[in-house]
Amino acid sequence: MQTKIYLFLFLIIGGFSLSAQEQKMTDGEIASFKQDVNVVAKKIKTLSTDFVQYKHLDFLSKDIETSGKMVFKEPALLQWQYKKPYNYSIVFKNGKILINDEGKKSAVDIGNSKIFARINKLIVGSVSGNMFDDKEFTISYFKLKGQNLAKFIPKDATLKKYIKQIELTFDKEEATVVQVKLLESSEDYTRIVLKNKVINAKIDDSVFTN
Repeated sequence: MQTKIYLFLFLIIGGFSLSAQEQKMTDGEIASFKQDVNVVAKKIKTLSTDFVQYKHLDFLSKDIETSGKMVFKEPALLQWQYKKPYNYSIVFKNGKILINDEGKKSAVDIGNSKIFARINKLIVGSVSGNMFDDKEFTISYFKLKGQNLAKFIPKDATLKKYIKQIELTFDKEEATVVQVKLLESSEDYTRIVLKNKVINAKIDDSVFTN
């Protein structure tokens, strides 16, 4: 069961890319960028967005594409609902991971695993954009055309076994996350593009019942 959930969590948090257009930020630009993101993150009470996920596996010639909807409500209610090509949803709520796999339901206590707790924190942070914790990550910052990019390398040896690097791409004007990527230790990766984002609309707690 834990192995299956680990795999699922990796599927929903992102890929790796290196662009010739990347330019390193100056210290002043980093400070300004972090301030902008943190100001916006503090204002986000709810967030809903459609997403398209591209899973790259080295042995496949074509990426696996799935899509669905993500809903977040502070402080830590989070639902990922896959709608195409299958129905699968996962909810983070009250220290538990609630899974609904085509009607087959199960639950895992996050408190029983430090790695689950860390990954949960990463997911919530990546959604809100509030994860600039240099105690847990080595972080580097880059400028792209119309976007900013932050790359996170975990310092914790245990977490590093599962997550080699996380990348968050931010819209430069809105200072919100538009793409999440994750490079796994196996060199496979996932890329999630967020679109049709709605911030601070009313979301009932019942949405997070799985």
